[in-house]
Amino acid sequence: MTLPPPDAPGPGGGAGPVTPAAAREMVRVQHVSKRFSLRHDHSLKQLVFSALQRKKLADTFMALDDVDLTVRAGETVGLIGFNGSGKSTLLKTISGVLFPDEGRVMLRGRVAGLIEVGAGFHPDLSGRENVYLNGAILGMSRQQIDERFDDILAFSEIEQFIDTDVKYYSSGMFLRLAFSVAVHTDPDIFLVDEILSVGDEPFQAKCLERIRELQEAGRTMVVVSHELDMLESLCSRIVVLRGGRIVFDGDPVQAVRTLRES
Repeated sequence: MTLPPPDAPGPGGGAGPVTPAAAREMVRVQHVSKRFSLRHDHSLKQLVFSALQRKKLADTFMALDDVDLTVRAGETVGLIGFNGSGKSTLLKTISGVLFPDEGRVMLRGRVAGLIEVGAGFHPDLSGRENVYLNGAILGMSRQQIDERFDDILAFSEIEQFIDTDVKYYSSGMFLRLAFSVAVHTDPDIFLVDEILSVGDEPFQAKCLERIRELQEAGRTMVVVSHELDMLESLCSRIVVLRGGRIVFDGDPVQAVRTLRES
């Protein structure tokens, strides 16, 4: 769902006043919940034991539980939490990869996401063909991809493999090409999930440099990572999730401390 522009009609049909802060909202997550079904292969012993204790074996997992989050233009917001806390599920829900069971997500502007290495790449197409496919998925026209192709290729540093089928690529090569395409789409909202933990150190530094360039250009970012020191220096805010709920949203140093003390 798209956030309304600042001059959108109000509830009565007129163009009601909108505060500057509200006009700058890029991501709005409202009362979002997401459940997943659990597939159990219980042994007879487990079933009998649970029956004797009169306990019902859980068949669903609440990944997100009534989450509210607003991200404003130019912010870089980190999402942190232990495994199973819901941070990647929240990022995928913002990106549209997953749909909430309850609540809604509203966005303003073009979104580019690096949610999984190589997501959106077709294994039987070459790197060159996948640049055009992935670029189109991210909203670029053929002309825009043509104009930026050389820059995408140079950033990825895989020139000699660009006409090789990507099914032969290593995960590092996937990363380089996927990241390069995404950051050359000029997104308004950039979503990143653990992508900086893959690849060699020089390329990680290059990715961080490009992310800082996007920050300076006023892009909005939501980043998931276990690299807490990196997030602490990169983010203007950090959100801590636990059990599918937000338990802290604010100063990066305090957020990291909250997670480490939990």
